[in-house]
Amino acid sequence: MSLEKIAVVTGSNKGIGYAIVKGLCERFNGKVYLTARDVSRGEEAVKKLNHLGLQPLFHQLDINDQESIIKFKDHIVKEHGGIDILVNNAAIAFKSDSPEPFEKQAEETIAVNYFSLLRVCNTLFPILRENARVVNVSSSAGHLSRIPSEDLRKKLSDASLTTDNLSKLMEKFVSDAKMGKHQDEGWGNSAYVVSKVGCSALTIIQQRQFDNEKPFRNISANSVHPGYVDTDMTSHKGPLTIEEGAVGPLYLSLDNHGLKGKYVWCDKREVDWYGKITP
Repeated sequence: MSLEKIAVVTGSNKGIGYAIVKGLCERFNGKVYLTARDVSRGEEAVKKLNHLGLQPLFHQLDINDQESIIKFKDHIVKEHGGIDILVNNAAIAFKSDSPEPFEKQAEETIAVNYFSLLRVCNTLFPILRENARVVNVSSSAGHLSRIPSEDLRKKLSDASLTTDNLSKLMEKFVSDAKMGKHQDEGWGNSAYVVSKVGCSALTIIQQRQFDNEKPFRNISANSVHPGYVDTDMTSHKGPLTIEEGAVGPLYLSLDNHGLKGKYVWCDKREVDWYGKITP
């Protein structure tokens, strides 16, 4: 078993995730795992990085499949013993002109961007090493102010909010969407917004849990808005390159300066997640 430092990036065969792997390979003193749901796409991405003189490792990882996550965890434990950097990047977004009914968009977006993120964390957090760093890729859409209802904002930002209660709020949004009353209930009209606010809120809860751990592992968890990046997810409308989109996640992975439980902007600024307006 190797005791080298290990970094893992989910959903990293293309886009921002690929650029994060590239940046880690260039700067991280350890081994970097590029992971993807599709093996052929993942292996092709590794070959592209090999041509640049970089040597990421590949492992299949489908964040929507608990069995896949467990297989990945078992591999990491057997080969390396643990993880030092975990970047949760994998996510989906429906296009603005998507033909799917909103209830379907809500159910699938929350399932992937919140519940699958939670599934990965619950499975891999026990094998995080001392001083590990967790980076949850959120969005400007993940700022608390993007939720219209003051009552919901209070619930989502409550200092005593638990993972279970946050999950119940996410389930309520899906239920409200299925009944066509999501706007009346104050959620707004974007499943992506709700999923990414959930991601940001979850990060704050996770940091509280890490801070209260015994034995204490000194783990940091932060969320980051990578910027509006030229990727498939933005239909290539974003002005930033994928390398520019990786700046914030790489900062939290490698530099950080002691940030814990924070919401960080693409230019490495710490932003007030509770603020009344999105920066």
